[in-house]
Amino acid sequence: MSVTLAPVAHRTIEIDGVEIFYREAGPPDAPVVLLPHGYPSSSFQYRNLMPALGDRWRSVAPDFPGFGYSQTPDPASFSYSFTGYADLLDRFADALGLRRYALYLFDYGSQAGFQLAMKYPERVTALIIQNGDAYEHTLGPKYAALREYWADPTPERRDALATAVSPSGLREEVLGEVPRHMAERISPDLWELSWPLMSRPRNREIMVDLFARIESSVRLFPDYQAYLRSHRPPTLIVWGPHDGYMPEESARAYLTDLPDAELHMLKDAGHWALETHLDEIVSLMRDFLGRIAA
Repeated sequence: MSVTLAPVAHRTIEIDGVEIFYREAGPPDAPVVLLPHGYPSSSFQYRNLMPALGDRWRSVAPDFPGFGYSQTPDPASFSYSFTGYADLLDRFADALGLRRYALYLFDYGSQAGFQLAMKYPERVTALIIQNGDAYEHTLGPKYAALREYWADPTPERRDALATAVSPSGLREEVLGEVPRHMAERISPDLWELSWPLMSRPRNREIMVDLFARIESSVRLFPDYQAYLRSHRPPTLIVWGPHDGYMPEESARAYLTDLPDAELHMLKDAGHWALETHLDEIVSLMRDFLGRIAA
C-alpha cells in the first residue's frame, strides 16, 4: 500500500516553566496517537513512524526533561521519576488540547503511559504496546543487575548501574540481542546523538537515578494489570522477541488480562523494532487504528 509521507514539525512548548521539545505530524483535527519515548533516545525514535501515519492521524511525540532537546530543570523543581514523567505527559496533553488519544507504550514511555492511562482511562482510544513491560514474572535476564541493586542498594551496585550510562552502554542498550543481519539496520544515531546530551553531569545522574527507580514502576505492575482487566482498551501488541529485558513471554503475558488483544511477534526483531521492522509496524498500526473509533 502506498502511503504519502507527511511532514514533521519540530516545536517547543513551555510546561510549568520548562521548555519541552516535541515533534508533530498530521492534520490537527485527526485522531491522535501520543508517543512517549524510551531510553536512551527521545522523540527522535519516532522520526520515521510519524510521517507514515500523518495522512490520517495526528501523531505527537514529546522529549521528556533530561532527554533529547527538552530542558533539564533542577531535580529540586522537577520529579525525575516515571510518575513525574506521567504528570508531565498529562500537562503536555492538556496544553495541546489532546483529549482523546491512542497511546504507544514502549520502554520507559510505557511506564509513564500506563500511569497516564490509569488516571484518564476515558481518554484512551487504544493501546499499541511494543516492548513495554507490565509483568514482573517475565522480566528478562538483563534485569539481574537492577534486581541486585533493589535488594541491596549499595554505592558499589549503583556504580555498576552507572557503567551502563556511557557510550558503550548506550550502544549495547540499543543493539542488545538483535541478530547481526538486523543490527545493521539500526541507526547508530540512536546512541551517538543521545550520548552528547546525556553525558552532561546532571543528565547522567538523572539517568542513573531512573535505573534505580525502575523498581517503583515494577511495584505498580499489578495496578497496570488491573487497569487492563477493568477497561479492556483495544490493544495491538507488536513485539521484538530478541530482547534481554522483555523477551517473548513479556508480550504473551498481556493476553492474560487482554485476551482480545492482537499479538504480532516480529521475526528477528529486538527492543528497537521500529528501526528494523518499520514497514511491518506501520502496516499493522494503520490497519488496527483504522478499525478504532476516534
